[in-house]
Formats: sequence, structure tokens, C-alpha cells
Amino acid sequence: MDTSPLTFAQSAAYAPRLDVLESTGSTNADLVAAVSTEPYDWPEGSVLLTTDQRHGRGRLDREWTTPPGSALAVSVLVHADGLPMEARGWLSLISGMAMTRAVARVLQGTPHTAQLKWPNDVLVDGKKICGILAEAVRTDDVDGIVVGAGLNTTMTAEQLPVETATSFAALGLDVDVDLLLSAYLFTLEERWGALRATGGNPYTAGVHVEVAAVCGTLGRQVRVHLPGDALLEGEATGIDSFGRLEVTTADGVVTVSAGDVVHVR
Repeated sequence: MDTSPLTFAQSAAYAPRLDVLESTGSTNADLVAAVSTEPYDWPEGSVLLTTDQRHGRGRLDREWTTPPGSALAVSVLVHADGLPMEARGWLSLISGMAMTRAVARVLQGTPHTAQLKWPNDVLVDGKKICGILAEAVRTDDVDGIVVGAGLNTTMTAEQLPVETATSFAALGLDVDVDLLLSAYLFTLEERWGALRATGGNPYTAGVHVEVAAVCGTLGRQVRVHLPGDALLEGEATGIDSFGRLEVTTADGVVTVSAGDVVHVR
């Protein structure tokens, strides 16, 4: 793989392998393919990143494109062996929590606030600054998940694709991307390790309370667009043991495992 001269010295301390690409279509697709063909070359915790991703993907296969140099795309390999399938959905939530914490550190001393929108969008002042996508990767030797994050860094207000998006530059803030990434990697590794150590119990691992603490969806009136064009409206009142959102409606509590959530103002 061709690499650019960019360096991420602090972040490299939290990754057994960290490759920086000058540009690519998708860091997630690249890392999944690399692990699938050369599993021994990519140990757990390996990182692939770029500031020029041409064909990024979000949830529901939506395309996520940004001008070159205006966003950070980073993908991390974690192992999931020993975890039941129902516990693996917590990776997106843990990754979202880790990124929310890292963004919040950048915002310290400013009037801006970072929150997690269930399941894995990071919002600043209610606008999306980061999206996350997790994909399984399995070989004869690896039972893993690649989790990718796309973070808007130097994108100007004019370059933002929608009014509901934001970036550090649009907020008038400079960001040390290496410092932010190292904080994200540290928390992601630590909290995912805690979940694995408990066999996938989010309560014993402490990740349930940590995710709930940064989740701005809880306590809000929400509108959830479900698969199949169904619509659900109510109050987001909790996250269950599988990481699903609990929505209290006029007819009772409904658990949501997948869907587009809109915070109703």
C-alpha cells in the first residue's frame, strides 16, 4: 500500500500497525480486504487511515464523500472471538462513545457540546461531525470486526454536504487530529476489551452506563424511520442489554435494533 508522508506518532502508540494512505476509496473496504487475504499481517488493533477518502460509506450503504484533506477516515480491526453474536452490536456504540469523548476533549473551554446519537453518530450542538460503520471480517484464523469512523475536520461551512452536518473548522476550531485519534483508540481498545473480558455483559463491563452517559438520544422525543418505511414515534427511554434503543410509545415500549433516528425538537 502506498502511504503519504503524514505521521500519527501518538496514535501509533495504541496500534500494533498503523498505515496512513495518501488517498483511497474506503478505508473500511481496504482493511476488510487486507485482513481477509493477509490475516497474519494485520494483528488486532491495526489501523488504516486517510484524509482523502473518495468513496466512503455510511449506514444503509449511503455514500459519504468529502473534499480531499477535509476529513479523517479511520478504520480499526478488533477481534470478537468468544463473544456471542448478540453482544457484538455493542462495538458501534462503544466506538461512538469513544469518539464522543475524544471530540468532547477538543471542545473543552468552548460553548459547544458533543453527544452520541443512537447508535453511532457523534453530534456537536445537534449536528453530525462523525459517523461510524462496523463490518464483520472472518477468515479461518480471524473472527473480527472492522469499525470505521469518518470525522469532519477542516471542512468549511460551504463544503458541508447538508445543513445537519458540522466540522471543527465550521465551529472555528483547530484540532490536533493525532491527539484526538489517540484518545479515541485508547478508549475503544480499553472498553471493547472490558466487554470481551466479561463475555459480552455490558453491565458488568461498565460500557452500558458509559454509553448512556453520552447518549443525547435518551430522554428525547424521537421519530424512527424503520426498515420497510415504517415510522415509530415516542420517547427514547433506554438502551437494552443488546444495545437496542427502547422507545416508549402510546402502545408501550418498542425495542429498535436498526433505523434512522431523528431527534424531535
